[in-house]
Parts: sequence; structure tokens; C-alpha cells
Amino acid sequence: MKAFGAYVIGDEILVGKRQDKHLGFLIGALAKRGLRLAWCEYLGDDPQRLTAALRRSLACGDIVFSFGGIGATPDDHTRRCAADALGVRLELHPDAEGEIRGRFGAEITPQRLQMGEFPQGAQIIPNPVNRVPGFSLREHHFVPGFPQMAWPMVEWVLDTKYRGLFERDRWTEASILVYEAGESQLVGVMNDVVARYPGVKVFSLPSMGADGSRRHVELGVRGEPGQVAAAIEGIRVGVKAAGFPFG
Repeated sequence: MKAFGAYVIGDEILVGKRQDKHLGFLIGALAKRGLRLAWCEYLGDDPQRLTAALRRSLACGDIVFSFGGIGATPDDHTRRCAADALGVRLELHPDAEGEIRGRFGAEITPQRLQMGEFPQGAQIIPNPVNRVPGFSLREHHFVPGFPQMAWPMVEWVLDTKYRGLFERDRWTEASILVYEAGESQLVGVMNDVVARYPGVKVFSLPSMGADGSRRHVELGVRGEPGQVAAAIEGIRVGVKAAGFPFG
């Protein structure tokens, strides 16, 4: 199955001038549609690294949303890097040109039109805020870094192109809190549940007190809704048999 991935692009994220909000949004937007995010990568404004990342993900066939770097300032490299990753030229997309001219009218400039130069073969993603579009290239979808523009554009892509995948990854989760045990003491229980219920993943999240003392381990399962109830019962049985209190 094609996995969903994301790139969040910009030095401003990596140096701390801006805090990323796109990851949380995308997880939620996918979850509302019964889908899940498989991976996310943060990248600075480094053309060589960005081109390499795009070449890799374009080759694997994942469905990828890329946030940021599609403007026309010197630190915006995403459009060029996407073209380089496929070995194609940038060209002014006629639909993008129409949107940009419609937005700026008599105030159009070459710099503004440059924002409509996309890799050959791209399709535009409508921008409901200022009409300067993003673009889709194969299964990659490139949107601005501004959340108020990017987020409705992402939802448009999901609802327009991937409705047939909705509910594909629907999952549920259940967990218990285990006391007086470390994670290593619970590995046997976890392995047993993984072997018996292939439709779920087991997770463990230890909690530490402010002084470093161990408080509890959240032990649980997430995955195929039809298997979660039986899997979490298997967790309870295993933890009880091991002699650890839980709640």
C-alpha cells in the first residue's frame, strides 16, 4: 500500500524562529479520513539535501505532502529541487499563470509569475486564500508554508485525489498503566501479543518522576479495530500472570 509521508521545509523551523504546526494538522486531517501518516522529515533550505530527499521519495511511490519553500525568494528552493529530482525543466504553468494574473492584475511582475513556474508535468493545487497555487507532481503535493493557505489546499488534495483510500487505515487503541515494572520486564508479554494478533502493534511508554524515579509504564496496542479488544485483554492477562499491578 502507498504510505503517506510529509516534508516540512525551511531553516526557520530548524533554527527555532518558527514552530512547526503542519505535522499535527496533517496527522489529524488524515485520521479524520481513516488514514495514517507513515513518516515525516524536516529539511532546511539546502538544495542538495532537498533534491536527494525528493528523488528518493518520488522513486518509492509514497503519497507525500511538502510544506514550504515554493515562493520566489532566494531561499525558496523546493520548485527547482522537485524538477531536478525528476530531471525535468521548470516552466510557467498556464493554469498557474492564469491564477496569478487574476490575483495581481495590473500589478503583475516577473517575480510574481515566477511563483507559477513548476516542474514539467505538474498540476496546480488551488489556493483559496490568495490564488497563488501549489502544485502536484506524481504523488507529491507541494503547498506553501503558511498554515492558513496550506491546510485547505491539503484537504482539497485528499478529498479530490484520495477519496478512494478513505478508511483504509482506520485504527483504534487501548492501553493500561503497569506499576512496579520496567519495560524490559514486560517484553515477554508484548512479544506474545504481537505473535497472536498480527493486526495490531504493541507500544510501551514509560513515565519518569521529576527525580528520575520510575512511575509507571503505559502498555497498550493500536491497530485493526477487530483485534484490539482481544489484544488488550491478552496484555492484561500477561501482566497479571507476571505479578505486576495495573490499572
